[in-house]
Amino acid sequence: MALPRHVAIIMDGNGRWARKRNLPKIMGHRSGAKAVDTIIEACSRLGIKALTLYAFSTENWKRPKEEIDALMGLLKDMLRQNLDKIMKNNMRFNVIGRIDELLPSLRDMIKTAEEESSANTGMTLTLAINYGGRQEILDAARKIYASGKDISSLREEDFGKYLYTGDLPDPDLIIRTSGEMRLSNFLLWQAAYSELYVTDTLWPDFGKEELEKAIKEYEKRERRFGE
Repeated sequence: MALPRHVAIIMDGNGRWARKRNLPKIMGHRSGAKAVDTIIEACSRLGIKALTLYAFSTENWKRPKEEIDALMGLLKDMLRQNLDKIMKNNMRFNVIGRIDELLPSLRDMIKTAEEESSANTGMTLTLAINYGGRQEILDAARKIYASGKDISSLREEDFGKYLYTGDLPDPDLIIRTSGEMRLSNFLLWQAAYSELYVTDTLWPDFGKEELEKAIKEYEKRERRFGE
């Protein structure tokens, strides 16, 4: 089987990683941010065409304010520190989710990174920020209603164009770290025929070797697409 074109990852386990080491939760998130850098580089080198990372869900706003502020700070740091790397490696940067609800300073950084990398032709790196799969489907339905399109002839592929991921292929492989067996409201429409790979490894410990294990497992599978 060929290399997956699009890999999507539910990055889970930062808090448990920190608790196991008697560290503050923010230290787990910081270590998780380092894992993000490792996986972005590894996917780019392997020739993956698209990588989508679940960075912050709509449900994450329920967390303590201190933790949310720290996560938003880490997202800003990641954008600030990685824009040069994104450009150097010819990556196209993209963010999906309800971006208009984010702080203006973060929105501006996202817009800058998206605009500066828009002409790049390498791997598409997508961060899901303030993202929820059900919310995405609702937002797509609202766009269709607002467009005045006749829904009686609406096809699945037409609907898909109204999703946040309208210009991306559906994920071939969805990886979830930390052993949890659920999608957690991530890419619900797009995941219909994705191959799922769950590992007990916590996200901060998920490196190049773990990624290659997931891809090797994917290559062994026979994709049937409902047949």
